[in-house]
Amino acid sequence: MTQTSRRILAAAVAALLLAPLVGCSGGTADLKHELEEMKKRPGNRIEPLPEIKPYESFVYDPSALRSPFQPSVPVVAPGAGGVRPDAHRNREFLEGFSLDTLKMVGTLRQGGKTYGLVQTKDGLIHKVLPGNYVGQNDGRVTTIGDSRITVVEIVPDGMGGYMERPAAIALATN
Repeated sequence: MTQTSRRILAAAVAALLLAPLVGCSGGTADLKHELEEMKKRPGNRIEPLPEIKPYESFVYDPSALRSPFQPSVPVVAPGAGGVRPDAHRNREFLEGFSLDTLKMVGTLRQGGKTYGLVQTKDGLIHKVLPGNYVGQNDGRVTTIGDSRITVVEIVPDGMGGYMERPAAIALATN
């Protein structure tokens, strides 16, 4: 390629690249006119700042209020009546198991009595009657039905005493 043909080729490429830029430069007159019109219009009113209210101090006087660290109801002293577990009672075998690990597997009527059949986690089945104790919270069997064994447990109430809590062992469905 000769030197003149290179110059002609370079001029053609430059003309192609600059052609779109030349077309864009003529349209700014409309934009300038619109900008001048906007400057002539009056501006909108600026809203005033909100009024700042003065700070009102508060004096905290806890002398007439209950301490948050004291119970809101009077606590019965331990041993002053109420429900308590019998510490001198002989423990029964099913009291060694947590109540949620015991399963009722059925009932048995024998000699005019209805026994509840309870299975422990090791797979052994035991008979219980109303009055027997089960679970680790001094749970006493109250009734034996076809689908569940009702128990009343003695649990701490969180204030140094004890309370009765109903529970049940449901018939296993598997």
